[in-house]
Amino acid sequence: MTTTPESPAAPAPKSLVARFVGVVFSPQETFRSIVAHPKWLGMLVVIILLMTVGMFAFLTSEVGRAAFLDQLSSGGPFGQPPSDEQFRQIEQMANVMVYTTIGGQVVVIPIWYVIMAGVLYAVFNAGMGGTATFKQLITVVVHSGVVGVVGQLFVLPLNYVRGTMTSATNLGALLPMLPEGSFVAYLFAAIDVFMIWSVVVLAIGLAVLYRRRTQPIAITLLSIYGIIALIIAAVRTFMGGS
Repeated sequence: MTTTPESPAAPAPKSLVARFVGVVFSPQETFRSIVAHPKWLGMLVVIILLMTVGMFAFLTSEVGRAAFLDQLSSGGPFGQPPSDEQFRQIEQMANVMVYTTIGGQVVVIPIWYVIMAGVLYAVFNAGMGGTATFKQLITVVVHSGVVGVVGQLFVLPLNYVRGTMTSATNLGALLPMLPEGSFVAYLFAAIDVFMIWSVVVLAIGLAVLYRRRTQPIAITLLSIYGIIALIIAAVRTFMGGS
């Protein structure tokens, strides 16, 4: 009697909370379930809600508003402090920009996920012969955004204590001995610990989805991130020296 080997059972679906926690603590196992049961809308709503509520709470506090004003006013002509009239205009603009910043997140976040999923779909499906559906791919992309939420929830309290809008988790902040205004300082400032984590998590999700090794995907994505950081540092160095 010949028996046919049973195909491995599909991973059980996970709840929204289980997926959120799983992406942080056990991404590979969680992405197996996500790929088998692709659902992205609920997680997208959670990400947008947490990001906007956190930013709104920070920007509407006295400390956050002062930090926001400081960031806006630091961009005066030739780096010089603004005049009293210019600062009054900045204050008036800040009240509006708090809400446009929040509204911008609501619009930009889903657009960014769709663009990223479209590029990855073209690379892996059209370019490399992958068979994943767009729904599966955008689900992986959206869930990788959980790391960004964790990063913001970690950074905002630190920014409140520090009274600044600058990130406390970029490599530049971790290496304060770097010469201010130098290319190296700008380069390290463009590289964020949570962004690296997010890229690695996305690579894990793509590896599960397309049944490929994680390491080559992670190296490729991190290399692209590094090139973008180099470009940002070069532009900031040029603008600072001009």
